[in-house]
Amino acid sequence: MLEYIDSHAHYDDDAFDSDRDELLVRVHEGGVKYIINMGCNMERSRFSVEYANKFPFIYAAVGIHPEDVDKAPADYLEQLRKWAADPKVVAIGEIGLDYHYDGYDAELQKKIFEEQLDLAQELDLPVVIHSRDATEDTLNILRKRGKVNGVMHCFSGSAETAKQMLELGLHISFTGVLTFKNAKKAISALGVVPMDKLLLETDCPYMAPEPNRGKRCDSSMIVHVIDKIAAEKGITPEEVAKQTMENTLKLFYKIKL
Repeated sequence: MLEYIDSHAHYDDDAFDSDRDELLVRVHEGGVKYIINMGCNMERSRFSVEYANKFPFIYAAVGIHPEDVDKAPADYLEQLRKWAADPKVVAIGEIGLDYHYDGYDAELQKKIFEEQLDLAQELDLPVVIHSRDATEDTLNILRKRGKVNGVMHCFSGSAETAKQMLELGLHISFTGVLTFKNAKKAISALGVVPMDKLLLETDCPYMAPEPNRGKRCDSSMIVHVIDKIAAEKGITPEEVAKQTMENTLKLFYKIKL
């Protein structure tokens, strides 16, 4: 049985309310060795920590997503710091910048992003970075830090942007987007990412790969992404699963086998 890690999931989402626990057990028994559930605000970070302590194969990241920066309480950093002391919390995330929707506050997003990068550095934890329609500002913030220990999640940028992220020390993670018919840019970016810098994720319940596009995504669907990467890299699915698992365990070093 192929074993792999879903490095980025959102099982706190309402889409899983009807069958969350049963589904988690099922995907784990089907080959998903570990799942890292992301925090996006205080409530969802708390959920991630609780579920990480409920299931031995789930780990958590805690953080404030750029779309939720306006909801961050004044003491949010202290609360994140407390959660991060939990052995099952392996990263600060999902953090970053998102200028996609009208009405965003770029300055507040940058402030919260930088504060969380500082916290991760203080705690010696990797970061999980979200960047949408904000490549220049994201790169500028990261370049000020020299090298960054973390992953650019759900990567959909150009090969050139991927190279710049790699130069900063980041890993790159792809979702089911790789399997879409119009994924030429993502496939081009995949081509410049060395296997030792590659992670797998679903971003579930979003980004379901073909042939499940448009449906609720779950961690078991990573097999389609593995097959696509294997075909593009000219290696076996087993090699993709093994290498990405090694990469994930090295980056999120608090995960215990």
